[in-house]
Amino acid sequence: MAPVKQFLILTADAGFGHRTAAKAIGTALQETHGLECAVQIVNPMEDRRTPALLRNSQSDYDKLVRDTPRLYKLGFDASDASAPSHMVEGALTVMMFEVMDDLVRQYRPDVIVTTYPAYQAPLKAVYTVRNQYIPTITVVTDLVTAHRMWFHEVADLCLAPTEQVRDLALEAGLPAHRVQITGIPVSPGFAREQRPAATIRAELGWRPDLITLLAVGSKRVGHLYDVLRALNHSGLPLQLAIVAGGDGDLYRQLQETEWHAVAHLYNFVTHMPALLHAADCVMCKAGGMIVSESLACGLPLLLVDVLPGQETGNAAYVVEGSAGEQVESPLAALETLYHWLDRGGALLAQRGSSARGLGRPWAAYEAAEHAWAIAERAPAIGHSHESETRRKLIQFLKQRGIRWKRQTAELTDTEVPG
Repeated sequence: MAPVKQFLILTADAGFGHRTAAKAIGTALQETHGLECAVQIVNPMEDRRTPALLRNSQSDYDKLVRDTPRLYKLGFDASDASAPSHMVEGALTVMMFEVMDDLVRQYRPDVIVTTYPAYQAPLKAVYTVRNQYIPTITVVTDLVTAHRMWFHEVADLCLAPTEQVRDLALEAGLPAHRVQITGIPVSPGFAREQRPAATIRAELGWRPDLITLLAVGSKRVGHLYDVLRALNHSGLPLQLAIVAGGDGDLYRQLQETEWHAVAHLYNFVTHMPALLHAADCVMCKAGGMIVSESLACGLPLLLVDVLPGQETGNAAYVVEGSAGEQVESPLAALETLYHWLDRGGALLAQRGSSARGLGRPWAAYEAAEHAWAIAERAPAIGHSHESETRRKLIQFLKQRGIRWKRQTAELTDTEVPG
């Protein structure tokens, strides 16, 4: 009997998308290969040895992009160049080397998959110091505007969501055979859900006879309630299903609202595939994951909040692909919906057709199969790194007091920092 293949998936909790993609790939691997594989999903940022600056960046991310979006975009743009990117990667290597080294030793993976770009430089350093090779896959979770740090030489395979991101990867120097377009991995539940919308609506207690708009919020969606308030008083023949996305303040506000439209209220949900498949269109921010999930279900998108940086590209992808509209005000949202519903919903149907053309509901399965194929043909083995590069890296880490446990006879006492 062949040994169980070990997959280590590294992620982070700066927003929902990175972990959602990681879980989607893990689920797809276990569905398709069962007892032949073992999957561990780990967030290295949660390790107590990770500096507070990085640990806190996950929770600070929400606050930064919500309260100071222009500052966030300035930092994103300033670091998205070769020299600044290398400086950031050097800092990440110092801050995360010990954590990455221990993860590699603890899990002994056949393949490492990362859905977050910050881990690649530290992994490269671990491989170099250990004279080790572990096949590594990077899964990009931004649809168009992807930071340069996503495209690192350590990746045996970079899974890009779109042609635009593939082009960025090639411009950054990755060879074409190491870049594949798969889409952003969404939960396999989106591909598995095949029931008619009417059946799902009956199960949810929704009206079967009304056009249904699913509104998806979170703490980072700033204008959702204003648009919902306008829709509530618009007289449009709509049914509203509203998910607060764990934003307690928004959920309380929704509960206290006197609804004139048919409205179904949720806080945090775990059955998003069913909700999306039961809807006719989606109103949300331009986050990579919710956009990808909506497109996977063939749903037109009404984008009411677009943060500078990655989300600008996501919004352009939707609008230029004729799968939805970006609106700047409640009045613009109303105008768009009137146009969508006019003439028996002809434009809504057109937007839905375009969305289906862009959707990649099987992306998680594609990513899982790429990971499985690499595990099958390239198990983790010893690897010879250029000796001078290795010596300089060891010295660099030693000067900064970075320690690691000796694993093989290759590492002499003089090579181990500290």
